[in-house]
Amino acid sequence: MTEQVILVNQQGETIGTMEKLEAHQKGLLHLAFSVLLYRKTEDEYEFLLQKRADCKYHSKGKWSNTCCSHPRLHESVELAGERRLEEEIGITSVNANVFENLGWFIYQAELENGLSEHEQDYILLANTPDVEFTLNPDEVSDIQWWSQSRIKQELTNNPAVFSVWFETVFDKATQYLSN
Repeated sequence: MTEQVILVNQQGETIGTMEKLEAHQKGLLHLAFSVLLYRKTEDEYEFLLQKRADCKYHSKGKWSNTCCSHPRLHESVELAGERRLEEEIGITSVNANVFENLGWFIYQAELENGLSEHEQDYILLANTPDVEFTLNPDEVSDIQWWSQSRIKQELTNNPAVFSVWFETVFDKATQYLSN
C-alpha cells in the first residue's frame, strides 16, 4: 500500500491527495503533525526526542520531536498521532484524548535527494512522565529524554543535528508550557 498525503491550500482546506513521495518531490503543501511528549522534572521540562533512522528517505540521522507523520484521509491528527506513536516507537499508553493541539504552522524547506517539505504541521503536545517504548528500526535509531536547556544549547551551537521543523515545534511547545 502506498501512503497518501492530504494536499491542502494556504487556509488548510483539503484540495486532494497524492502519493507521499511524489508530494515531497513536487514540494506540494500537505497536512502533517508533530507529536512532542514531555515530562516535568524538579528543575525544568524534558522532551522525548527521536533520532530518525538512517534508512529514512529524508532527514535521516537527525534528532526530532517524539514522532511525526501525515494523517490519513478522514483521520484526525490526534488519532494519527496515537497511531504513529505506536508504529514508530511502540508507545501504546498515550491516546488521542491526552494531546494538547497547539494548532498549526506552515513551513517549506529544501531537503536532501531533491526533496522538499511543504507542510501544514499540527503540533500535538502531551505530558507523559512514564512511557515505555520499543523502537521500530525502520523509523527510529535512538530515543532519549532531552532537557529543555540541552535542546536550547544544541539549537544554538549545532542546529544541523535537528530536523528542519523541530526548532519551530520546540519553540511553540515551550512557549505554550511557559504560559
